[in-house]
Amino acid sequence: MEAAMGLMRRIHPKQSETALSALINLLPHHSSDLLSQVDQALQVLCDVDCGKEFILCEYNRDADSYRSPWSNKYHPPLEDALYPSLELRKLEIEANEVFAVYRDQYYEGGISSVYLWEDDDNEGFVACFLIKKDGSKTGHGRREEGTAHYCLTSTIMLSLTTNDESSGTFSLSGSIRRQMNMDLAIADGHLCNMGRMIEEMEGKLRNSLDQVYFGKTKEMVCTLRPPAEVVMRLPNS
Repeated sequence: MEAAMGLMRRIHPKQSETALSALINLLPHHSSDLLSQVDQALQVLCDVDCGKEFILCEYNRDADSYRSPWSNKYHPPLEDALYPSLELRKLEIEANEVFAVYRDQYYEGGISSVYLWEDDDNEGFVACFLIKKDGSKTGHGRREEGTAHYCLTSTIMLSLTTNDESSGTFSLSGSIRRQMNMDLAIADGHLCNMGRMIEEMEGKLRNSLDQVYFGKTKEMVCTLRPPAEVVMRLPNS
């Protein structure tokens, strides 16, 4: 096994698949170890039940079949196959949905798959996150061109009440509502554009809240109840 791994490290990446197949034929009793330790170019299969492609790897393989993260079915069908628990399956579905958004934002398309399974001690779980991006498919996953018009409406509602011996009874409440319109390039992605607008609006609203409510309240309190004058006495020279 050590000699086989040493050979694979010296093989040209373009020939790794052929070399791995030859080693599996020579060392069939080490096939699982070879498949799990040797990195290969990711292959893709289409899940006919939902029409989505998924990535093939050692972590969704059982015998010669591969489990789809979309339908949770093996292709080709396999009896007595291994499946994640119901709890892990729910987490796997959510992870695939979230990772698909990540893939589109950072790689502008491609294919992604997330696989979860229990660890050997059944005390936790293991996860595998995969992305395959084919650069030759220039139209695949390409974002739209041009600009989009965004309209953001934000509201902050403030309610502050105190009732203790030191400060007495005090109540301050109000709301601030602002609207922002921007035309931004779609090439940056809708989520990126919306996030930028929300961040900018949040900063403006926090500043307005500080100036309009807390600043004005402090000014009125200081006017009605000016702080006592502090008399500083200097020692005799």
